[in-house]
Amino acid sequence: MVSVDEFVIVSSNYVPGYEILETKGFVYGLTVRSRGVGGQIGAGIRSMFGGEIKEYVHMMEETREEALQRAIQHAQDMGANGIISARYDSNDISDIMQEILVYGTAVVIQKE
Repeated sequence: MVSVDEFVIVSSNYVPGYEILETKGFVYGLTVRSRGVGGQIGAGIRSMFGGEIKEYVHMMEETREEALQRAIQHAQDMGANGIISARYDSNDISDIMQEILVYGTAVVIQKE
């Protein structure tokens, strides 16, 4: 369970110790990122020697966080204080662009 400023996010269909008072509906957060030319060159050189490509790891961490924050904002706009059944999805849009989607069900929960 992740709690962000009293906003609860879980990948399960329920939150242990909480009661779901209301289901608000489907929510999502979406972002698309592209690595700049400098990052492409650096990552290309690093990939020739193998190992972790830190430029992409950093970019993907930021991208996932941005998509998550957008999903939280979407849920809050609906009056929810949690997201259940949260998932991440990722797709290539082109050789240099990546889409990250966070989705789930917005709910109003209360501690039991």
